Amino acid sequence: MKGIILAGGAGTRLYPASLSISKILLPIYDKPMIYYPICTLMLAGIKDIMIITNSRDKNNFIDVLGDGSQFGLNFQYAIQHEPRGIVDAFLIAEDFINGDSSCLVLGDNIFHGMHFIHLLKRAASRITGATIFGYNVSDPQRFGVVEFDQNYKVISIEEKPQNPKSDYAITGLYFYDSHVCEYAKTVKPSARGELEITDLNKIYLERNELNVEILGRGFAWLDTGTFDSMLQASNFVQSMELNTGVKIACLEEVAYKYGFLTAEQIEANISKFKSNSYYEYIKKVIRKRRSKLIDSNL
Repeated sequence: MKGIILAGGAGTRLYPASLSISKILLPIYDKPMIYYPICTLMLAGIKDIMIITNSRDKNNFIDVLGDGSQFGLNFQYAIQHEPRGIVDAFLIAEDFINGDSSCLVLGDNIFHGMHFIHLLKRAASRITGATIFGYNVSDPQRFGVVEFDQNYKVISIEEKPQNPKSDYAITGLYFYDSHVCEYAKTVKPSARGELEITDLNKIYLERNELNVEILGRGFAWLDTGTFDSMLQASNFVQSMELNTGVKIACLEEVAYKYGFLTAEQIEANISKFKSNSYYEYIKKVIRKRRSKLIDSNL
């Protein structure tokens, strides 16, 4: 399975902060925003990831992330020359996907909660069809909305409806089978001139191949497209990390925990950085796991 992070757009809602750099590289508490969607893909077991951005920001992303090898990943980069909608990502990434299944996550979406890995693995295991993720919101009129029955069978999806049929917003995380690029080519521009993800999902719905996973009580989905939502997300991450002592979206930790890299590889990678709380945390994680391994062998 291939992963795609859509990190294009001009970020005009965040001017002047995003005048010189993509909003997806701005910090959410103690790490760049893009670390969070990368973590989502890693938790799904995805190592091959294409980051789609604009021509201005491509080199900045490369400076921050490189080729991904420091996380046990393989990054490729592509340019979206103009914002043509989410579905455009599949047209840009067609050669990268190369007939494989894929997962697309929006660069400004943050997910955190229990059993998330289970939901991701279940979505990734589906050979046919598509999977979307629903999240209960108080203002569904602002989002794409999914309606489903008591067995979680999708009945309808609508884009920003005036009279929503449910309170469940469709989040910026999507899993698709190997037909996604084929179907994406049939999507026509909407009235606002974009290739809408809702129209792509409707193709799967009409084929009775659209699944929904519900992000339930206690789960956090944060769409960090405004200053207020970025501050909210930073405060959330800070609170969780300080209260639990566990960092959210620490890519080195995820790479170590799930076998993308060895402890020795991670230590070599971070040795070039001046020590700070982030890298001290990684060292602490490695020391703890090594100690447990030693104890288990005694």
